[in-house]
Amino acid sequence: MQKSFVAESKCRIHARVAFPLAADEANPTIAMKYERQQLFIAGKRHTTPDTFLSVDPSCNKPLAEICKADKSTIHAAVEAGKRAFPSWSATPPIERSRILLRAVALLRQRNDELARVETHDTGKPFTETSTVDIVTGADVLEYYANLIASGGLNGETTQLRPDAWLYTTKAPLGVCAGIGAWNYPIQIALWKSAPCLAAGNCMVYKPSEFTPLHALQLAEIYAEAGLPPGVFNVVQGPGDVGALLTSHPGIAKVSFTGQVSTGSKVASAAAAGMKYVTMELGGKSPCLILPDADVEGAVNGAMMANFFSTGQVCTNGTRVFVPETMLPAFEKRLLEKMSDVRPGDVMDPSTNFGPLVSRVHRDKVLGYIRHGIEKDKATLLYGGPDAPPSATGVDPAGFWVQPTIFTNCTDSMRITREEIFGPVMCLLPYSTTTRTDYIDALLARANHTPMGLAAGVFTQNLALAHKVVARLEAGITWVNTWGESPPEMPVGGWKMSGLGVENGRRGLENWVQNKSTLVEMGGSVATVFAAKL
Repeated sequence: MQKSFVAESKCRIHARVAFPLAADEANPTIAMKYERQQLFIAGKRHTTPDTFLSVDPSCNKPLAEICKADKSTIHAAVEAGKRAFPSWSATPPIERSRILLRAVALLRQRNDELARVETHDTGKPFTETSTVDIVTGADVLEYYANLIASGGLNGETTQLRPDAWLYTTKAPLGVCAGIGAWNYPIQIALWKSAPCLAAGNCMVYKPSEFTPLHALQLAEIYAEAGLPPGVFNVVQGPGDVGALLTSHPGIAKVSFTGQVSTGSKVASAAAAGMKYVTMELGGKSPCLILPDADVEGAVNGAMMANFFSTGQVCTNGTRVFVPETMLPAFEKRLLEKMSDVRPGDVMDPSTNFGPLVSRVHRDKVLGYIRHGIEKDKATLLYGGPDAPPSATGVDPAGFWVQPTIFTNCTDSMRITREEIFGPVMCLLPYSTTTRTDYIDALLARANHTPMGLAAGVFTQNLALAHKVVARLEAGITWVNTWGESPPEMPVGGWKMSGLGVENGRRGLENWVQNKSTLVEMGGSVATVFAAKL
């Protein structure tokens, strides 16, 4: 590492969490909740002169100053990974597994501490971050640690003939870039780093600039667990930092989670260097309520598919197709249950609905809601663009919006075509009485989108459910549920919603390159270049 461009920080070092910090230790004019967040390169914290602020979405108050990476520090992080790669890739899988399992134990031990920080950074209720975000990230890390310890990286052997056989092996790629999103920060960081490190790669990780507080904590948990310096590095900053990381010649693979437009640019930049890519992008997913579905269960599923995490979930089923004959009962029960959506103090155990992640995103979502009313002329059933009603613990300075429902929507409306990424549900009625092939028409509407991340169906007829799922153009599908994504389940999009998968056995394959070797044991070398008979 060249000390000329990366200096070690003189700030306090804490191995566990971003501890509260007095105002005069960060910015003398702004009281910060957390200490300055630095980069993490080659096992050490590093500071940079340029910083930016992380803001608490629930109250629009600053949380911490974040050191911004530049070209030289990005290069330093990649070089640290390159130095660590030969040793880490040669470490036996069982030994890598033990280190990763120690990290799993530390994550679970500190679950609530990490969840509080995640709540401050994202605005998501503590009831969610403490039961989902760290838990599901640690589960995936545990899954891959156990998988490589039990032969998950083994190749195959084939006997071609008595005196010849072939075998395949799997080799790590090198130094990989992980670019995270702001809706599930630490979960996404773990979903990327778990298979990457398990396979023997090194990583340079860049979190979203909107939710950066988890990255340094995760890096130091990995270090405490015994991960060698340089195997997991952290750089911070906005899109230009991600662009520099993606285009760095030392990066072998880019794994990106985010919106389709940004993912297309990242994939194009990676393709110019023939880098491997995994893209987990957005969606406009259909949620199909079939005529025989239980109304109560269908309403519960639609609410989970739209209002969990304040609608900031890429797999949300925001196009809810409901039979015309069921629509009145569906709307009635849906309105009755909207009182179960409870905004409030994000640390309150009864709160299950938080703010949106930033001012710019709130304004974007409100723009779509206004467009739905004014331009699309959709029927507003609930919510709208007005400020949410006052509730205990809700700071009006935060980035709060109302959960919103539009009904009698059509496929041509902008709110049913574009990803809003907020708590906006669109009900689209369909007819089952005017034609006998309503399933064909329904599936044509459901699939009429350039995206294909997720889809789901609610019905009591499981035989029909399997037939419908088989025809849905999406990489992730659910039957009579929505949103669960266990470690064993590969997840990835079709069409414009992504490339490759995360999680499951197939997820590990995205972090290795395969080598095939044919061995001839007959004692002579076959050739066409021989003397004429």
